[in-house]
Amino acid sequence: MLIDTHTHINAEQFNEDVEATIERARAAGVSPMLVVGFDNPTITRAIELAETYEDIYAIVGWHPVDAVDCTAADLKRIETLMAHPKVMALGEIGLDYHWDKSEKDVQQRVFRQQIAIAKRTNMPIVIHNREATADVLDILEEEHAEEVGGVFHSYSMSVELLERCLRLNFYISLGGPVTFKNAKVPKAVAQQVPLDRLLVETDCPYLTPTPFRGKRNEPAYVTYVAEEIASLRDMSYDALAEATTANAKRLFRLP
Repeated sequence: MLIDTHTHINAEQFNEDVEATIERARAAGVSPMLVVGFDNPTITRAIELAETYEDIYAIVGWHPVDAVDCTAADLKRIETLMAHPKVMALGEIGLDYHWDKSEKDVQQRVFRQQIAIAKRTNMPIVIHNREATADVLDILEEEHAEEVGGVFHSYSMSVELLERCLRLNFYISLGGPVTFKNAKVPKAVAQQVPLDRLLVETDCPYLTPTPFRGKRNEPAYVTYVAEEIASLRDMSYDALAEATTANAKRLFRLP
């Protein structure tokens, strides 16, 4: 079995076939799945799915792109939801300097506020980092995020920065890009991450792996991610699946 540690089956792309999507994942040996809500509508939907399906769990937080819209009430809601029995982490949070909807200082403030919530509630953190590596790592260190740890979702940093991430008590999660033909950095990362810190994900409906690149991604396709990583590490698929499943259960305290 595999665990897809980062999905957005709460997105509108799955409105018509979410149950069939979940069934296809189970048939492919993917269960449980973690659904990430990152604003009020997607948080609500993530909770609904987690309450409906036994093998669906939720991760909730406020996305950095929309940090400018985050209110004190939104942060209070996130903190309250940390006590929900099927909410397993706080995220995805972090910094995104690719888009300019939210100023950097606003993103950084909301990021720090949510790290504080995670520490108060003793929940792991799921990190979103886009073109903001230096600031993400500095803030995590300044806020002592290692006290709760977490995961760098869809890890896109260098091999050289792995050790710094691991010192912060974080796991490394890889998705579809590791299957892309010319993706040298993700492939190198897949080979270098300690096996006991490795997770797999889809980030569906985005970052669809080969051979379905260009189509909607879904949790069943995390098997292609695992197959590629197993090949890169010269190990069996079953051994890779066993290790990443154990890691996900340990980080997210899954039953």
